[in-house]
Amino acid sequence: MAYIAILKLEEALLKSRRADSDAQINGATSIYCLELRLIEVKGIDVGDNFINNNLNHFSFVYRLIDLCIIQFSILLCVYLYDGRFIEGYNIIALVANCSFLLFAESLRIYRSWRTGFASRLALYTFVSWFFACFCVVLFIFFFKIAEDLSRIVVGMWLVLTVFLLVAWRMAFRAYLFHRRSQGYNCRRVAIFGMGELGERLAAQILSHPETGLRITAVYDDRSASRLNPEYASLLSGTIDQGVRAAKDNSFDVVYVALPLVAQKRLEGLLRSLGDSTLDVYLVPDFFTFNLVNSSLSHVGNLQTLSVYQSPLSGPMTAMKRLEDIVGSLLILSVICIPMLVIAAMIKLDSRGPVIFKQNRYGVDGRKIKVYKFRSMRVQDNGPVVKQATKNDDRITKLGAFLRRTSLDELPQFINVLQGKMSIVGPRPHAVAHNEEYRRIIDFYMLRHKVKPGITGWAQINGWRGETDTLEKMEKRIEFDIEYIRNWSLFFDVKIIFMTLFKGFVGKNAY
Repeated sequence: MAYIAILKLEEALLKSRRADSDAQINGATSIYCLELRLIEVKGIDVGDNFINNNLNHFSFVYRLIDLCIIQFSILLCVYLYDGRFIEGYNIIALVANCSFLLFAESLRIYRSWRTGFASRLALYTFVSWFFACFCVVLFIFFFKIAEDLSRIVVGMWLVLTVFLLVAWRMAFRAYLFHRRSQGYNCRRVAIFGMGELGERLAAQILSHPETGLRITAVYDDRSASRLNPEYASLLSGTIDQGVRAAKDNSFDVVYVALPLVAQKRLEGLLRSLGDSTLDVYLVPDFFTFNLVNSSLSHVGNLQTLSVYQSPLSGPMTAMKRLEDIVGSLLILSVICIPMLVIAAMIKLDSRGPVIFKQNRYGVDGRKIKVYKFRSMRVQDNGPVVKQATKNDDRITKLGAFLRRTSLDELPQFINVLQGKMSIVGPRPHAVAHNEEYRRIIDFYMLRHKVKPGITGWAQINGWRGETDTLEKMEKRIEFDIEYIRNWSLFFDVKIIFMTLFKGFVGKNAY
């Protein structure tokens, strides 16, 4: 699989201020605004990171529908329960409306989801309503109006509303996809440069008609005979001819897929396209695999582009932490007795402490103490740590069983409750192993942009246990970074569910 970074060109030229000298032009750091996105080119999967979404021109109507749903659902619940509508219901509906709109705006729910994940849209809607419910509960508590309201009505309303908010979005999304697949509400696309990147982009657009993107022309300075025959028929001329067509508004969107080594050519092309009203996107060919959750920011008037950034920010951090707290408490309540039994068996089996504490790297590379049931006669925790191997004589008889079944990792749920680890995330490595592999595997330390986990995407895909070859560690890192790129609460739930069936044992676990 390959990942392509897409940088959105939002402002091609600063038309309001023409520089009088080259120095002024070079000093204008806001000539164009860059926003980085990641797209996965697999031939079938197009998510909201594939093509940067445009502003939703009907967002006002969407907001209005949400407000009507929230108000209508509380009226319906009152009618179904006892029919006694009091002013307090109007007040909490108003609080819910304001709160929901506030959180929905912060999660950008009202942008276009033409190429967005349906699961992510549903998740963001649920999260926005969850926090709106929290605000309603706080309002009821502090203003002491609970006695006037029916708890059954309020409970029914909170559940019914989130169902309706998600349901109407999914239904309308399906309707729009159907209409776009029939040729309605489409956007005309032109691709400048039909090299490898241009071909991948074209393949994705052609295989997903539901996005409403239609390739009307491609432009390349090579002749049709030198292009992929599949796309040669779309060739409409040279890139200079494409620029002239863009200025005549012959299409709606331009994707520039020229190699970045042609810097001067790119700069001139982007400046030329700036003299049009089209949406222009640049598809560069650098950092193909290793850009993580990049986004646009600024320092004063200087715009900056983050290249490596944690996917967890704002309400997502709170949701991830809530998932860990609730999950770890539930699991610890179930496994507390088995843990006591295992602890007693370890004490009887061999000398030494029951719990082994090892230094490992946590989020942002900070050292943490990770707990495990002791499974060895030695306790390596220094600059050199030898990985366990098959028939390793350091492993106790009980320890071999614990390691094969991952039962030695049960104390790490205490680490999760402490906030040092997460239930799902890249597995933490010993500090010595981190220092070894960070020197020989590119972008190794990016796995520490999130908290380490008890289970992870790499582990359920078979990359757990001994990493006796560099290739095995590289594959583990590849899956770890893929998890960080695609993180969502639904992804975590999927990994937890898959762990129940194939994540506890493995042929490489010794």
